[in-house]
Amino acid sequence: MARPHIEPFCDRDVSFKNMNLSGFGNGMRFKMLSLDTDSGACSITVQFEGGYKQNPGFSWSEMEMIVIDGELQYGDHTIRKGHYLFVPAGYAMPAISSEQGALVLMMYNTGEPSHVESDEHHALAQVGLHHDIDSYMDIPWAMGNVVKPSVAAGCLIKLLNYNPISHAMTFLYCMTPAFYQDNISYHDCAEESYHLWGTSWMMQFGDVPTGGYFWRPAYINHGAFASELGCIALGRVDSKLFNHFHYNPWSTPVQNQDRSAARLYQRDPLLYKWMVSHSHNHPHGPEDFEQNVHRHDQDKVSDGKTHSHWHGHDHDHHHD
Repeated sequence: MARPHIEPFCDRDVSFKNMNLSGFGNGMRFKMLSLDTDSGACSITVQFEGGYKQNPGFSWSEMEMIVIDGELQYGDHTIRKGHYLFVPAGYAMPAISSEQGALVLMMYNTGEPSHVESDEHHALAQVGLHHDIDSYMDIPWAMGNVVKPSVAAGCLIKLLNYNPISHAMTFLYCMTPAFYQDNISYHDCAEESYHLWGTSWMMQFGDVPTGGYFWRPAYINHGAFASELGCIALGRVDSKLFNHFHYNPWSTPVQNQDRSAARLYQRDPLLYKWMVSHSHNHPHGPEDFEQNVHRHDQDKVSDGKTHSHWHGHDHDHHHD
């Protein structure tokens, strides 16, 4: 099951809960933002209390993290507001601690949160993918026209992580004061965003404040957009980001998907034929496909679990 559409939502409206999963130290509390109840993959806001300590170890899931406020000791260096980490599954992180406390955004992409104490990386860990950077100070803002078609002037981005196979991206984006874009868009990918600072406005959902969050599946309309005083947010997409712009707020996700397919047919008929064929890259039948996916998952860095214990936690979002 994919994560459901969550929008609008603000994590300031719910309370923290204690992290009770094994492996994590005392003094770690979380707010659930979105959750895949099958895999346990999730995005959470985490408060590390002053004095928190966590021993070196790795997660069975790929994990991303950005510091929202406060500071953490990550091994032998201190990371502060705006510092971003990409941690592959099985990568042994150094000891983590916080003397005064820290608020962070953590995203477990391939499984539920986990921490296995270890000074060594898992044998299958893609160690070379690990990276961390001060996203506020060490990366310049780039024009939003690196995404095609371009957004309106005044929306800037900083690329933090890119997967060359899936074209998934993690990035910071900002809207400068008085930013405005009057059209509506949808994408062929799922999209996620968390407001680190400031407020933006969206026609369908109103103001998105600091702590505002959404997980938006593919082909859902959003926009127009504006920000009176500006904002900074972390954004993620799970595949290639293409802006389908239009001016019909009433079109449905199915209609948007059909329109996207029609545009692909015009741009690249051979690729369109490959995508809609009934034989490309498929096993013999649905049952074989599910079995192959199951076997593939077991081949990944994992602890042998094929289901999530994480979905037992309450989820505080309420939607129509």
